[in-house]
Amino acid sequence: QVQLVESGGGLVQAGGSLRLSCAASGRTLSRYAMAWFRQAPGKEREFVAAISWSGGRIYYVDSVKGRFTISRDNAKNTVFLQMNSLKPEDTAVYYCGARASVVAGLDSSEYDYWGQGTKVTVSS
Repeated sequence: QVQLVESGGGLVQAGGSLRLSCAASGRTLSRYAMAWFRQAPGKEREFVAAISWSGGRIYYVDSVKGRFTISRDNAKNTVFLQMNSLKPEDTAVYYCGARASVVAGLDSSEYDYWGQGTKVTVSS
């Protein structure tokens, strides 16, 4: 079992930055692909970014490319999402997912463990 806890969300003005963290316990993340998804009110959960176990493969949804950066520190069992130039449309609950595979997936159904989410609100 893997337990994931997200943190770092909050209220920020458009153009601002936030850094989300996802801390894992229970098992080392070194053999898990990790991802961030988000869910806005009234919408389905959508893919944001994913990173392979080694960090060698990284994927982003087009809407965040150039603004968000996913990274991981396997020694600290933590995954990060640096979000810059935030827009009101980035407002959502952000979830961290872990996939028992070295290969990152882009669909939420491919992930085995989830955190409780952290809320990000971007005001205009």
